[in-house]
Amino acid sequence: WKAGDLEAAVVSAGGCAAVMHVRETWLASAPGAATATATPVVVSERRLPAGRAPAESDSPLSGTASPFSGVRVLDMTRVIAGPVCTKFLAAYGAQVLRLDPPGFAEVPALLPETTAGKRTAALDLRVDADRGIFENLVADTDVLVTGLRADALAGLGYGDGTLTAINPALIVASLNAYGWDGPWRHRRGFDSLVQMSCGIAAAGSLAVGRDEPFPLPVQALDHATGYLLAAAVGRALTRRLTRSTVSRIRASLIGTANLLWSLPRPADLPPAPSPRDFELVDTNTEWGPARRVPLPGSIAGVTAAWQIGAGPLGRHYPAW
Repeated sequence: WKAGDLEAAVVSAGGCAAVMHVRETWLASAPGAATATATPVVVSERRLPAGRAPAESDSPLSGTASPFSGVRVLDMTRVIAGPVCTKFLAAYGAQVLRLDPPGFAEVPALLPETTAGKRTAALDLRVDADRGIFENLVADTDVLVTGLRADALAGLGYGDGTLTAINPALIVASLNAYGWDGPWRHRRGFDSLVQMSCGIAAAGSLAVGRDEPFPLPVQALDHATGYLLAAAVGRALTRRLTRSTVSRIRASLIGTANLLWSLPRPADLPPAPSPRDFELVDTNTEWGPARRVPLPGSIAGVTAAWQIGAGPLGRHYPAW
């Protein structure tokens, strides 16, 4: 197979694939040119309708040790980037309810990490009864975070206009792989594929002198995008309270890749770390005791903690 033909065949069959490009070739392509200036996060705002602004005395952001205490987050994300965002919000007090289709099979090794602090439920948005439950949830939600393709939720009848009609104060934060402009805005993808497409894997192979893809040693685009998205949600909650505005947040892995490309690169490869190089903390999961890397960063005077242990998907009832 020629690389481009194989990529096209896999994608047309509903799968995910990416040709390895050097940076210059990617930027010369239609999807690369369309996203060449994409930033990690883009935010648009609209005014809250009169009478819908939350009162400061009722705000979950005031007078509490946990900044997001009382904030309700509906989590429709998968794998790493989106779950990193919602796990961060949960660590600082948010009620996070993750929704998946019934029987959805996530990458098993990720669940002990990405479901920490969250309740998990299953809904089929093609079934009328489940749609009713979903709409009731949305009506009482502060933030909806999605990691679906650009058209996926709208295709189920829940575009921005419909969500706003259900809940005018709803903050919607979405992320996708290849950005929100250009011919690949609807394409399935994930961190490893974006590294292949945008030139990162090729730059790695050149740096180490190997005739094969050499991506970053971690899913850096996923993790960085997740934390940037969480920061944008925190700012959106503050602006809803202080300025009576509602934010629509869009993030992308390709935007984060562009940011990474803009940063200086070290002259030499850093030494490969081992698990012994990192502090680990004891934790409990529904699969048993475990050890994990603590949440990065800190907020002065606030202790991050997940009140719900990690566990399987679909184990709770879909209600606040």
